[in-house]
Amino acid sequence: MDNTTTLTEFATEVNTGLTAEPKYLHSKYFYDDRGSEIFEQIMRMPEYYLTDCELEIFEKQKTSLCDDFIPENGAFELVELGAGDGLKTKQLLKELLDREIDFTYSPIDISQQAVQQLQNKLWQELPGVKIHGLIGDYFHLIEGLNGSKPKVILFLGSNIGNFSHEKSLSFLKQLHKVLNSGDKLLIGFDLKKDPEIILKAYNDPHGLTASFNLNLLQRMNKELGADFILENFRHIETYHPKTGTAKSFLISQCKQQVHFAELDKTFSFENDERIFMEMSQKYDSEMIHSLAENTGFEVVSNFTDSRQFFINSIWEKIEK
Repeated sequence: MDNTTTLTEFATEVNTGLTAEPKYLHSKYFYDDRGSEIFEQIMRMPEYYLTDCELEIFEKQKTSLCDDFIPENGAFELVELGAGDGLKTKQLLKELLDREIDFTYSPIDISQQAVQQLQNKLWQELPGVKIHGLIGDYFHLIEGLNGSKPKVILFLGSNIGNFSHEKSLSFLKQLHKVLNSGDKLLIGFDLKKDPEIILKAYNDPHGLTASFNLNLLQRMNKELGADFILENFRHIETYHPKTGTAKSFLISQCKQQVHFAELDKTFSFENDERIFMEMSQKYDSEMIHSLAENTGFEVVSNFTDSRQFFINSIWEKIEK
């Protein structure tokens, strides 16, 4: 359990989700150490186009990206929310070091292992970079971002797509509140496209996405004393092209009960009953501009890959 999410908080949110109708679980709990390892494997799948598209943008357009977010004067802090293995961010870090820009890189991730591995890797590969890793849920840590140095926030991989529209607005307004005027946000958006391409990315033939979802059941077994039988659940994915919403579910394959020792409670599951696990919103240009405008940001520039599958958008905080 990370140092900001207590066992009690985890248990409380699981209890709330599994007593709701329909049942759901919070996707933020996917990312224990094992979950983070599986997600790194997912990002390397050929079907998971998001990583390749964003990496292409960073590799081929890093000079223009940095031109548009580097503050005019003085040092700045580069803060990445949900840093993971830092594969794409390294392109930007190299560019900034080559330019001899004075900056500190602060990766935030819920997995202590992920942050430590990233720091060790960067100390070896980019010894000149100043790193200040933070471990925990960035919803908590984000409150500590305000300060005198200009900030550039990285929110990559279309992580914003894991939020509902209402939660996206709330999150971005919260971020706006803790940033100073002129601070920048580099945010990734997965674009609407052929439904078959999207479904293959989230219901892959290798079974990695299924393992990623099922790992949360295993985590509850380990940390909350649950007795889930993983083979009794299967993963499915749905996508609605008009709304651009992809959703992940675990489905109970039989009528069953699961006991949680930590909660001293038993939950019943019907045959074919769904547990909602995660959404992955897809966007178009109009949706992106509307989201920025409604949360106090202005779109500075957009960068897309050669297939037009993905956008990295640079926003600037403006005073309303």
